[in-house]
Amino acid sequence: MEHVNQFIQCGEAANRDELRVQLFSSSLSGSAFTGFISLPPNSVITWADLEKQFHKYFFSGVHEKKLTDLVRLRQRNDESVEGFVQRLRDVKNKCYSLVLDDRQLVDLAFQGLFPHIKDKYASQEFKSLSHLV
Repeated sequence: MEHVNQFIQCGEAANRDELRVQLFSSSLSGSAFTGFISLPPNSVITWADLEKQFHKYFFSGVHEKKLTDLVRLRQRNDESVEGFVQRLRDVKNKCYSLVLDDRQLVDLAFQGLFPHIKDKYASQEFKSLSHLV
C-alpha cells in the first residue's frame, strides 16, 4: 500500500482519477507488475477499483510466500542454474514482507543447487544472484 500512497502524490495526475489509473502500471515492477497484469480485463476502471484490487492481491495472504518457501526450493532435474535462480527470484518477489540482502539470497540459492554443483563452487564467494549464474 505504500506504493499506492506514494503514487497518489504525483502532482497533476493526483487530481485526475483516469490519469492515475493509466500511469500506475508504468510505475510497477516485479511482483507488483505481475499482480497488476494478472487482473481480469476491465476490472479496474477507477482509482478506487485499482486500490481495492492492489490491496486484495498483496494483502489477502493467498499469494504471499514465506521464508520457508524459499528455503525449500531445490533445483529440478531438468532445470538449469539460470532457470532455478529465476524461479527463486519469482518466489522471492512474492515474499512481500520478507527483507533479505543480496548475500542472504545468494546463500539460499546456493543451498538449493545440485550437490555436485555446490561441491564444485563451494570455495567461491558469490555476491549476487547474477554472479552465481
